[in-house]
Amino acid sequence: MRAWLRDTAGGLSATYWYLWTGLLINRVGGFAVLFLSLYLTSQRGADAAQTGLIVGTYGLGGLAGTLAGGVLTDHWGRRRTLLASHFATVAVLTALAFTSELVMIAVLCALLGVAQSMPAPAFVAAIIDVTPAARRSRAFNLQFWALNLGLAGASLLAGLLASWSYRGMFLIDAACTLATGMLIAWKVPETLPVDRPSTTGGGLRSVLTDRFFLVFVGLTLLQALIYTQASTIVPLAMHADGLSPSAYGSVVALGGALIVLGQLFVPRLIDGRLKHRVLALALLVDGVGFAMLFVADHLAVYLAAAVIWTIGTMLAAPPNAEINSELAPLALRGRYQAVFFLTFPAASFLAPSLGGVGLQWLGDAHWLAVGLLGVLAAVLHLAAGPRRERRVAAIRTETAATADVP
Repeated sequence: MRAWLRDTAGGLSATYWYLWTGLLINRVGGFAVLFLSLYLTSQRGADAAQTGLIVGTYGLGGLAGTLAGGVLTDHWGRRRTLLASHFATVAVLTALAFTSELVMIAVLCALLGVAQSMPAPAFVAAIIDVTPAARRSRAFNLQFWALNLGLAGASLLAGLLASWSYRGMFLIDAACTLATGMLIAWKVPETLPVDRPSTTGGGLRSVLTDRFFLVFVGLTLLQALIYTQASTIVPLAMHADGLSPSAYGSVVALGGALIVLGQLFVPRLIDGRLKHRVLALALLVDGVGFAMLFVADHLAVYLAAAVIWTIGTMLAAPPNAEINSELAPLALRGRYQAVFFLTFPAASFLAPSLGGVGLQWLGDAHWLAVGLLGVLAAVLHLAAGPRRERRVAAIRTETAATADVP
């Protein structure tokens, strides 16, 4: 591990490390969303359906925040976007700490989704700006590591804080976000290139008429709907089984720790294998993990299920990233990335909205439905994969031909 960190971390700029530190602080302090569903049911008296809809407004706000963050990052600048979004998040979290009305909480959750989704494009753009192409793989590996390491820490700390005070949890989350904003204001300069080329082309219409890419985005949405159950519906199921917030924190922390370790070894396991087959296996494993919750009554079963669905997520991450980049023509990569990343806030809205109703009306059978969704997604990946590979080969040939033109 020590040798891997030394090899991976070399040659990255000071600005990168300030951004990386800010991401880690933010993630470790990211308590609110993880325990929002438990807060609503245990402190505000919301039922499962109401909780799902309220938490879903966070994902709905995330859709707007992702688009707004991308536009502001390119036109307003990386630094300004990061500062505005972080300080807005502080204000919303503070308001949530002192709000008791469910309608107002729903409004604030939507605003929180906007504010917390806006920094993602700016963080990524700033990292690319300050990192040479040859070192970007290292930079993003470390970024992914920081995010999951922070998530594991946040899950453990949040379980303890929720048992002590939900209001304190919101306020400490706000303090960590404020610390990140102050660090960016102090140490991170504007990285937006002054001599950048203007953006031209066919706009989003070219992306939205690419059926190969849209099928892939749809399948990614199915995967996100399945995995988002872990952060939205699983805590409700554990609460119904009489398990404490700290027990749910242990489940999330275990998943984060496995991802941090698996990052080192998964690429070796899947290297050279057909990506659609890896994705089919990953979705099948995801489905099995969540279907296990049909018989879950004790923490040990939840932990075992979390190991299984986390393995599925780790298997899916590398081929998902590769396919996303391969399907995008050279001139439209930014637009393709924007549409692809909208799947995650969309899942953050749909998963709790549908999952809350499913848990309320189906009970434990909800998890069998989630398992069947994993099987369906696996079959669709196997069906779509060969044609998608041929499309990727054609794009690769076109890109090579363009690069050869003087």
